[in-house]
Amino acid sequence: MSSNMEADPTTPTSTGDCQTSKCLPEQLSELVKQSIPQHVAIIMDGNGRWAQAQGKARVFGHKAGVKAVRRAVSTARQLGVRSLTLFAFSSENWRRPDQEVSLLMELFFTVLRREIKLLHQNGVRLNIIGDTSRFSERLQKQIRAAEEKTAANSELILNVAANYGGRWDIMQAARKLAEKVESGEMTSSQFSEEALAEHLCMQNQHEVDLMIRTGGDYRISNFILWQAAYAELVFTDTLWPDFDEQAFRQAVATFASRQRRFGLTGSQIEEIRSE
Repeated sequence: MSSNMEADPTTPTSTGDCQTSKCLPEQLSELVKQSIPQHVAIIMDGNGRWAQAQGKARVFGHKAGVKAVRRAVSTARQLGVRSLTLFAFSSENWRRPDQEVSLLMELFFTVLRREIKLLHQNGVRLNIIGDTSRFSERLQKQIRAAEEKTAANSELILNVAANYGGRWDIMQAARKLAEKVESGEMTSSQFSEEALAEHLCMQNQHEVDLMIRTGGDYRISNFILWQAAYAELVFTDTLWPDFDEQAFRQAVATFASRQRRFGLTGSQIEEIRSE
């Protein structure tokens, strides 16, 4: 999707003032009427606290969180969501205790190996986003194998953000464009939002419609900053291991109940919805 989509509503498609939805881009009208988000992103928070509340080590919470991932993928498919992006490991998570990071890396490897067959059988395409170069060669090889096995699937795209940061994503895209300018492949005047968006992670997917954060915190923690520019945000106190199908559907119901304006007025939105 074009990264300039949000700027289009203010530009009339015909001469004179734009007073009705007929003057608006067709793509925008479709977004306003959307009741099921095409792209859902989830910050899976609360694994460690869930385990500690039960008197267990934090790793037990991460293992329980894998079950919640299965439920989320299944529910997304049932609802007709096209892309599901899960924040598994941020670029800041390396600051955690070494033992926990090691356990997380091993769990990631195990889950990839164990779950890929089921994902493939259900038509889910796995896409790992983030700087995977810091992972072990063993884990990188497993990632490549999982992505290749599911590459042709189209039922749902499952993006797993691993060693990912929103600022990193924007910087790596900007760096690629700068290299093109230096090599003469493009000029600085061609450096645009559209050009930058083409080099971001998930560049060929729908922008994020709904972002959910579990665990009770109210921040986005350097997650997909560009792609979620117009996402609806839903925060829940539910810890990730307890996030089930009902909780997912409730978040989607909240999304459907909101008026997404994209810079328009409330009356313009109501007119579009009434068509």
